Amino acid sequence: MPSQRLSRTAHWQRARRLTALLLTLWLLTGFCAAFFARELAGLSVFGWPLSFYLAAQGASLVYLAILAFYAWRMRKLDKESA
Repeated sequence: MPSQRLSRTAHWQRARRLTALLLTLWLLTGFCAAFFARELAGLSVFGWPLSFYLAAQGASLVYLAILAFYAWRMRKLDKESA
């Protein structure tokens, strides 16, 4: 199966869609951790309130995963258009 080269317009359309999706995920992660902090404060993980754990560890891990996924996907997308 021969690989078809993406046009410049298709490449940037996919890149913008990916960026918008990941920025939305980033916004929801930050918003949900802060919005539900009071409700989650009653639960504890290793002696710390769950809200603290999510803000300090969980959100950071999600941000790291978003960055890794973006780098991996953009590398793949760039190779398809080259």
